[in-house]
Amino acid sequence: MRTLVVFTALLLAACGNKGNLKPAAGGSLPTKPYGAVATPTPADLVKAPPQTRPTRSDEVLRSSEERRGDEFELPPQN
Repeated sequence: MRTLVVFTALLLAACGNKGNLKPAAGGSLPTKPYGAVATPTPADLVKAPPQTRPTRSDEVLRSSEERRGDEFELPPQN
């Protein structure tokens, strides 16, 4: 049973298509957007803009601050 599950998972993981993107048969790429210099290619259409994948912000601690007391941190009951 376990081997069947593993085999099925491997089959599903291996069924992705890695080919180039092309318009459907009889179709064409979208028209040039208003104000754009050129018609975008399929690779341009798939590429995510920077707003959807922001860069990581590694802000360092600028000043050390004392933590306030936690009123719910009680000693264990014996």
